[in-house]
Amino acid sequence: MGAMRSLTELYKIGSGPSSSHTMGPEKAARIFKSENEDADQFKALIYGSLAKTGKGHMTDKAIIRALSPVRAEVQFVPQADFVLPHPNTMDLFAYKGGRQTASMRAVSIGGGDIVIEGREETHGPDVYPENSFAEISTFCKANHIRLSDYVEQREGKQIWEFLQGIWEAMKYSIDEGLSVTGILEGGLNVERKAKYLYHQGHVDESPETRENRIVSAYAFAVNEQNAAAGTVVTAPTCGASGVVPASLRYMQEKMRVPDEQILRALAVGGLMGNLVKQNASISGAQCGCQAEVGTACSMASAALAELAGMEIDQIEYAAEVAMEHHLGLTCDPINGLVQIPCIERNAVGAMRAINALSLAKFLSGTRKISFDLVVQTMYETGLDMNSSYRETSEGGLAKLYKMDS
Repeated sequence: MGAMRSLTELYKIGSGPSSSHTMGPEKAARIFKSENEDADQFKALIYGSLAKTGKGHMTDKAIIRALSPVRAEVQFVPQADFVLPHPNTMDLFAYKGGRQTASMRAVSIGGGDIVIEGREETHGPDVYPENSFAEISTFCKANHIRLSDYVEQREGKQIWEFLQGIWEAMKYSIDEGLSVTGILEGGLNVERKAKYLYHQGHVDESPETRENRIVSAYAFAVNEQNAAAGTVVTAPTCGASGVVPASLRYMQEKMRVPDEQILRALAVGGLMGNLVKQNASISGAQCGCQAEVGTACSMASAALAELAGMEIDQIEYAAEVAMEHHLGLTCDPINGLVQIPCIERNAVGAMRAINALSLAKFLSGTRKISFDLVVQTMYETGLDMNSSYRETSEGGLAKLYKMDS
């Protein structure tokens, strides 16, 4: 196992609705097009989870857009006649004068990242020699530094400028989502609710009710933007993009803290997401929604704990509680759309992050489960999970909604 990579490869600004089903395939198609500039026709075969939810995730449109203006055909192959290296596998073919001139197989591994078969992974430098939270915690305690200081030490001071851009993009996605009403495309007739939620305050509203309403409105705003193929930040994925910004935006307003502290919180949250990405998976097609919203909740709770000035053990406990209570969470998007249950699920995840923070304030000294252990458990749970519940729209709500409607 190599060292962990930069947070600049975890947080990405891109278009929804899915980092693994839209951003990843589009990236692969762009690479293939650049390598076959003389082609007069392209064809893409998408397999497994990509095929089963491809229409709802707009995978075909993303590929065709990346290959344009050259004519391109996308074929959905839900059941491949070979063993897939990953549930999100695709083959690309280039043609010239009716003759095939090149081919490429790529897998979309989550968070917009891809691996091309037969090639070494191309990515930025490995910047974190520590591969587990236990190692990071030991290093920080020995050097008497906070987790956010550790991130700066490994990444360099330029990480703050990068995270400032990420935070601006997160806030923009909230503001945009709060400004729009109407029906989301896709056929489910899902109404945008963020603006409605945000403006439903009453004079006698309790602080607890207001907190739930505002946090949920912010999460709805981001994920409604995502569902409409708007611009969001992978945190760690598009489908889970609302949890971190919603909880941090609300807490920034409540605590009146400057952006500098938010950036440190994003650094710590990103560190937890990086650990999941390194040691498990952030792909819904590989491990279900526990890998997406579960990871996002861990990221958000750790970020909030950093914002509150909590100690390393408390931050770990917050992140562990957040993940532990998402274990087994399925990815069952109705009609393959990142709408139901995805949008509401982000709101619940953001509120759960705040709950995990509250527990960590008082109970971190009694914990029995480490963050590393819960990440390993999530990964093994995901691999054991029936494929119907891993972003294929063949089980759970997706299956029963079809039967009922």
